[in-house]
Amino acid sequence: MRGIDIVLLILSLLLITIVVLQSSKDNAANAFSGEKSELFNNQKQRGFELIMNITTLVVSVFFIVTSILALAL
Repeated sequence: MRGIDIVLLILSLLLITIVVLQSSKDNAANAFSGEKSELFNNQKQRGFELIMNITTLVVSVFFIVTSILALAL
């Protein structure tokens, strides 16, 4: 296994973990009842949610760049 493959494996596991830790903004019960509350849709993210979204973005970019490098090498 090449070093870049190990980095890709670590980044993919980290990305999966970060996405699973994020909280869902939709309620599953509303998906089946057809009810959609848009009262809180325009709230800014703060604290933990903001950190998780930024971390997800950064890890995703690293994953994409590493994937492209792995194909090129």
